[in-house]
Amino acid sequence: MKKIYFLSLFILISTVSAFSQQEAQFSHNMFNNMAINPGYAGMRDAICATALLRQQWVGFTDPDGNKGAPQTNLISIDAGIKPLRGGLGLTIFQDKLGFEKNIGVKFGYNYHLHVGPGRLGIGAQIGFLNKEIDFSKFKPIDATDPLLTSKAKETTMITDVSFGAFYQIPQKLYFGISSSQLLQSDGTLQGTTATLALKRHYYILAGYHYPLPMNPTFELQPSVLIKTDAASTQFDINALLKYNNQFWGGVSYRQTDAIVALVGATFKDINIGYAYDITTSEIGKDKRSNGSHEIMLGYCFKVEIERIPQSYRNVRFL
Repeated sequence: MKKIYFLSLFILISTVSAFSQQEAQFSHNMFNNMAINPGYAGMRDAICATALLRQQWVGFTDPDGNKGAPQTNLISIDAGIKPLRGGLGLTIFQDKLGFEKNIGVKFGYNYHLHVGPGRLGIGAQIGFLNKEIDFSKFKPIDATDPLLTSKAKETTMITDVSFGAFYQIPQKLYFGISSSQLLQSDGTLQGTTATLALKRHYYILAGYHYPLPMNPTFELQPSVLIKTDAASTQFDINALLKYNNQFWGGVSYRQTDAIVALVGATFKDINIGYAYDITTSEIGKDKRSNGSHEIMLGYCFKVEIERIPQSYRNVRFL
């Protein structure tokens, strides 16, 4: 394969990033269980939706002034379905990085079991991923390179599956394990000889609710998320302090990547959160990179079905 000159963004990402996994990352990972673990669907006994909007390395451009910093949007919806003895989940996301854009949809089901004082969800998902690369933006050293014969936006569709298990004792603790892109499917970009292959990812997450003994209106919520593709591993260590179950603030440390400040509030059934990443990797030293911003919106509601009173005729009386 002949050498290709990629824009400086790709060079920096490939050379200084210690975490090269394919799936998008979020700083509000403690609110994003549905997207990474299909066993979480329906665990809140309500219909819940979560939206995440992330702009990473704000201001970062290539030497030609093109914006290439990662931009990721995600929405997940899940609901407990009692007749199915489990829950259903749906995740839709868009992830843009330089000349590449990924749009994906995941749909899954999980089965709920009562285990000890808590509940266990075991679920699976099927996912559809559309990958697009804009070859017109590349600058090849050799214009005859067969990988760059196309000068258009080329796409491919890839299908894969995920599996996960999630256990929780409400308002006390939770932990889960999951794996995505299990089939490690691949696809060939139309108009090129380039093949894109998915790589299996593994996730372990856990969290705990700890009301402060001296003042129970404050609750400490530590959590951890471990992500690996068997080639690289990353830890997200988080700590939120909630007041009156309404306002929160906290910090997160993402190994070799960033320190994150988080704030948020709950208004009735709506969660609103903001996170700012202070980049600690080499890319953070670039003056064009102004950190990362992320907004989280969440909403849950329960559907109460009114029972219609029924009357019965006593056959003893005409």
